[in-house]
Amino acid sequence: MGELDEIYSNYAEEIFKYLMCLCHNADLSEELTQETFYQAVKSIDRYNGECKMSVWLCQIAKHSYYKYLERNRKQLREMPLDYTLHTSPEAEFIHSEDKIGLYRIIHLLEEPYKEVLLLRILGGLSFKEIGEIQLKNENWARVTFYRAKLKLRERGKDNIGQ
Repeated sequence: MGELDEIYSNYAEEIFKYLMCLCHNADLSEELTQETFYQAVKSIDRYNGECKMSVWLCQIAKHSYYKYLERNRKQLREMPLDYTLHTSPEAEFIHSEDKIGLYRIIHLLEEPYKEVLLLRILGGLSFKEIGEIQLKNENWARVTFYRAKLKLRERGKDNIGQ
């Protein structure tokens, strides 16, 4: 038991910070940190030492986060838009900016950036679903969304608030 306590004390803060980067929610990160170590204890016999302990724990943390998202996907979609806007990095970006100015900039984006942004932010669709709609794949949707956010940032510095 002492070895498990040592693992927890050595890595809990790192795992918590990693989860904060994923979900931007301290309460959820704390809950998922606990879940990560619970899963690690259950599967410690599968840790073979081929990678660092921190890498192994981050993998478990990532999978715990994905499981959380999958379990709560339907529930999150049924929440009011204002609440869901505060639960994702994309939504936090919208919330922190002048919304009218932001939507003006989105409207001026060329396709497919505009559509991908709207499907993700307003439609709440997953990257996989966006890829299917566009007859592309999930990775294409992720890259396009990332590039669209970069374009928003570039244009937003000049246009937001005008």
